[in-house]
Amino acid sequence: MNRQSAAVKYHACMSASPEQPVVVIGAGPAGLTAAYDLTRRGVPVLVFDQDERVGGLAQTVVYKGFRFDIGGHRFFTKVSSVRDLWHELLGDDLLQRPRLSRIYYGGRFFDYPLRASNALRNLGPWTSVAVLASYLRARAMPIRPERSFEDWICNRFGRRLFDLFFKSYTEKVWGIPCREIGAEWAAQRIKGLSLWTAVLSMLRPSAHGHITTLIHAFEYPRLGPGMMWEACRDRITEAGGQVILGSRVVELQHDGSRVHAVVIERAGERRVYPASHVISTMPVRHLVERMSPAAPADARGAGQRLKYRDFLTVALIVDQAEVFPDNWIYIHDPSVRVGRVQNFKNWSPEMVPDPALTCLGLEYFCSTGDDLWRMADAALIALATREIESIGLVSAARVIDATVVRVHKAYPIYDEGYAEALAGVRAWVDRMPNLQLVGRNGMHKYNNQDHSMLTARLAVDNYFGAHHDLWAVNADEEYHEEDNGRALGASQPLVPRRIGRPSRDST
Repeated sequence: MNRQSAAVKYHACMSASPEQPVVVIGAGPAGLTAAYDLTRRGVPVLVFDQDERVGGLAQTVVYKGFRFDIGGHRFFTKVSSVRDLWHELLGDDLLQRPRLSRIYYGGRFFDYPLRASNALRNLGPWTSVAVLASYLRARAMPIRPERSFEDWICNRFGRRLFDLFFKSYTEKVWGIPCREIGAEWAAQRIKGLSLWTAVLSMLRPSAHGHITTLIHAFEYPRLGPGMMWEACRDRITEAGGQVILGSRVVELQHDGSRVHAVVIERAGERRVYPASHVISTMPVRHLVERMSPAAPADARGAGQRLKYRDFLTVALIVDQAEVFPDNWIYIHDPSVRVGRVQNFKNWSPEMVPDPALTCLGLEYFCSTGDDLWRMADAALIALATREIESIGLVSAARVIDATVVRVHKAYPIYDEGYAEALAGVRAWVDRMPNLQLVGRNGMHKYNNQDHSMLTARLAVDNYFGAHHDLWAVNADEEYHEEDNGRALGASQPLVPRRIGRPSRDST
């Protein structure tokens, strides 16, 4: 039986009921969107999440009245149905915000998008000439073959700009040397941007809107992104659905052709919930591990092969009303370990309880078990305080309080062999037509929340008999039964793929 005929059979024979509802695993953007669409259409729904707060990676953390974001969530999309849902949920609480960001390198702050006067002043005349000479040399003698991210950037910007604006930040985020990241990631991630388009953007600011990396405005909830998902949760419960937090999925019981129950552990007790259908946003690796009876060895091995990049934020409370005007600053300087600094007050003034104070989020990209991840909170706070002062943004004496938030599996990694591993998982999971995977970790796709929401909405359509291939959403422009799918691709981030270390002779 193929996937489409399986979906038709499911639709005809396995309708949800209060005794066998649709179970949604995860209360982030994808899971709550699916539950919201289902409850609006009268379908009984149970949502489980092991966290105590809704929103997943898009939640808003609250510390002593200070609200901060995990990573900074711009609400920007080319998908009209997603944009309409955001406005339906929040209305006037969705603010229009100007984007202001800069790059810190070598003790100086560079406007981003680039501005000619600022860039030339910061670089100085001799470095500016060296950048131009480096660019001309790259154009005259490009690196061939062009295998790595480093090769791709150097060919289009020259090595001097690569060293200034690309190398350190990229390696901080992904933990992979630029010589070992595939060139195709740069080609996709930095669409339309070269030295000439960067210069053009300096001279013609109206050009920014046509380059994905230079979008200059976005929407943002008045009380942070969690406000959106708290409103969504409330709509779900008002319509009769249930969102049960602090609930860890420990088993998905199946018979090889469909999932028939989900086992939840909550407050030390286990309970079995029958399910007519399951929409899962939990990490693919965990999903396969928790199937009962156990998935075949090849599917389990494929799931274990999938890897992730983790993330932590040190939130510093600063006794200062105004610190810097940016929403965020990229830290490209290799002298410090912080990768990005968020100023949450500049996303929305209501993110702080006292206008005389400021909350800054210093973001560190790491992997579970490395020295940053294992560092005690007090040591991380001390590190962040030293670094914010060394960058020149805030005096350490102004930091009056702080907290640390760690996030597991923030970024799915596209390393060598990941595609084959994911295909191995799908080959088995796809045998169960009443199990659909959606969202960033649910599909092991590094996407924005609009992509996660769209996959969830299409999964609900599938519940009602449609035949959308969720894995094709944003995969290529040939897919789409709706224009929204084509529009989505240009706004999605991409993950670098690791390649073998190239020899010196190839460069």
